[in-house]
Amino acid sequence: MEDQEFLESLDKKLWTAADKLRSNLDAAVYKHAVLGLIFLKYVSDAFEERRKELEASFRNPEHEYYLGDDGQELIKEELEIRDYYTEKNVFWVPELARWKTLRDSAKLPPGTRITVTNGKKSEYEIRSIGLLIDDALDAVERDNPKLKGVLNKTYASLQIETTKLGELIDLFSDANFHAKEYQGKPLNLDSKDILGHVYEYFLGQFAQAEGKKGGQYYTPKSIVSLIVEMLEPFEGRVYDPAMGSGGFFVQSDKFIKEHKDKQRYKNKRKGISIYGQESNPTTWRLAAMNMAIRGIDFNFGGEPANSFTNDKHPDLRADYVMTNPPFNMNEWWDAKLEGDPRWRYGTPPQGNANFAWMQHMIYHLAPNGSMGLLLANGSMSSNTNNEGEIRKNIIENDLVECMVALPGQLFTNTQIPACIWFLTKNKKTRNGLRDRGGEVLFIDARNLGHMKDRVLRDFTKEDLRRIADTFHAWKAEGQTIKLDDKELKYEDQSGFCKSVTLEEIRNHDYVLTPGRYVGAAEVEDDGEPFAEKMERLTIQLKAQFEESNELEVEIRKNLAGLGYEL
Repeated sequence: MEDQEFLESLDKKLWTAADKLRSNLDAAVYKHAVLGLIFLKYVSDAFEERRKELEASFRNPEHEYYLGDDGQELIKEELEIRDYYTEKNVFWVPELARWKTLRDSAKLPPGTRITVTNGKKSEYEIRSIGLLIDDALDAVERDNPKLKGVLNKTYASLQIETTKLGELIDLFSDANFHAKEYQGKPLNLDSKDILGHVYEYFLGQFAQAEGKKGGQYYTPKSIVSLIVEMLEPFEGRVYDPAMGSGGFFVQSDKFIKEHKDKQRYKNKRKGISIYGQESNPTTWRLAAMNMAIRGIDFNFGGEPANSFTNDKHPDLRADYVMTNPPFNMNEWWDAKLEGDPRWRYGTPPQGNANFAWMQHMIYHLAPNGSMGLLLANGSMSSNTNNEGEIRKNIIENDLVECMVALPGQLFTNTQIPACIWFLTKNKKTRNGLRDRGGEVLFIDARNLGHMKDRVLRDFTKEDLRRIADTFHAWKAEGQTIKLDDKELKYEDQSGFCKSVTLEEIRNHDYVLTPGRYVGAAEVEDDGEPFAEKMERLTIQLKAQFEESNELEVEIRKNLAGLGYEL
């Protein structure tokens, strides 16, 4: 509880302060300035933390790294050996890019020369803070091949006032990313956890500020959490072909950390490898920085690229595929995609990429793989331009496992109603799962969630658990799962969930809208006979009409007394 309260407090404090510094700068531009500085702060903090560990070891007579009581100069030299850092997967940060250098130099006038060391001492002339940050990022990228092409070195051209950049550096300098307690109670967070959380929070805030454009790189956390909770990516290859800022990868990593000790997951191996692709260069960089901050190894294909025309992982067969692609994307077709082996269930319409994304994902699924795909509701019922035929073929091949209808107002960028498709290539009995062949689970979650502000809806943890646990119980042997404190058995629930056969779906012309199958929620019987209730309500309504008429007469009388007529 203290951890969460501390993070929320830090989030609001940093965002409020950073947003005040934005002035009239567009959020899409300002975003890169802020997130780049958070990244620099992270790599520098991680470097300094390792540096302190090393210095303590060099001075400890019982440690193998001990350098003797008179080894002060030798210690300084050893602390600049990069292998000590890279062996612990810590990025090597040259002196120019260390946060202390940025913090101290931000207040110096242009033309000032400072001495920095990177193998040997040299002078650096400060021409502007923006250029200093660009050079710092360039130095980090140059000394860490993993980060090649990842960092956005555009501070000198961002048109941010020098004082504003300096204030941003001060803001992140003063933030307590190394807090050990909050309001007198201990915290179970390290600086990486805190900075990673802040990075993710700022991504969400910028997406909200950017509106429709922001939705291209950020999927609401509640939806990401729901898909991850349902797929349970504990081990194997995880792939997102339209990864945005990498939210599904971050949440998968969190899922493992949060559930690894829970009874239900005790016997599962734990470890995933990350594969992603993104066509937008700036978004691709955001995702790479997002992974680097958390120490997550990744393969994003080496560069931004279009998943349809330049598939960076052609031979990948992933255990888990999850994505939130652009809804109803109309400009995606290329002549060279004609006859593509991915279109096994039918050629997608050139004016809508929904079923292109779906078939691309199926193509990249391993034989026992599972996938979750967020799409517009039209995908569940549309029969235009071959979509109905493709959906029919996918259903008849028994790939559809679960359909979830979502409530409205979950997205910052669109009001289009959405759903989640869960598909799998293997519904047979295995690893505690029953044979679900010929069955599909429908979940109608449109009535779940709460309004977290005037425009956006969110799921509670209880909502997420209800949906995910229903799915897991439906799949399990005996249709029962054991949770830490209870046993949950699957049952159809009117208005919420129903297990349906392929024959019933055929009878509905292959329409997959959950509301068509789950029916209406049962209304609790209050014991009052219908005829008596109708008579009582009619009398009550008549009395209210009479009262309304009396009030109208009084209002007219009062207005007339003031010289007004209705």
